[in-house]
Amino acid sequence: MAQVVDTSKFYPGIKIVWQEGMWEVVEFQHHKMGRGGAVVKTKLRNLDTGSIIENAFRSGEKFDRIVFEEKPAQFLYQDGDSYVFMDMVSYDQIYLSTEVLGKAIKYLTDNIEVTLEMYGERIMGIELPNSVTLKIIETSPNFKGDTASGGGKPATTETGLTVTVPMFVEVGEDIVVDTRTGAYLERAKK
Repeated sequence: MAQVVDTSKFYPGIKIVWQEGMWEVVEFQHHKMGRGGAVVKTKLRNLDTGSIIENAFRSGEKFDRIVFEEKPAQFLYQDGDSYVFMDMVSYDQIYLSTEVLGKAIKYLTDNIEVTLEMYGERIMGIELPNSVTLKIIETSPNFKGDTASGGGKPATTETGLTVTVPMFVEVGEDIVVDTRTGAYLERAKK
């Protein structure tokens, strides 16, 4: 199934048909040219091969948006280079590679519920919840007076994701992270 979408509707994660292939927009940025029209510079990931390319499109250029069938699943564990999920309907175990999962790997925690994106019988990727709770395993210590600058500090989570957090966040705390942007949202409520 496909819908028509133009470059003004791009967002990270949208899947489009381009050059007879299926592509995911990883990053995009609108650029206004001096005398010419605006262009949209993109970084695209091929859903078949996993390769990433950069391309510039004219502003307003139209594409077919790919709409996948959705299947609920739950992440169980990592088995070597594969990630094992359970189909929430049939209870079958599904093995996915790092190429299929892409950046989603950094947000996978035990028993997180996701949506598998299916194209026919083929799994093209997963859709994460908008936010996840992750535990901080490494960050620099706090110093008295650090809050005056209002800045942040880098912190590493249990999944290996690096997030900029406020100065008051310490090792061992749970934080909520936006899966669309990778940004810190808040401390997790206990």
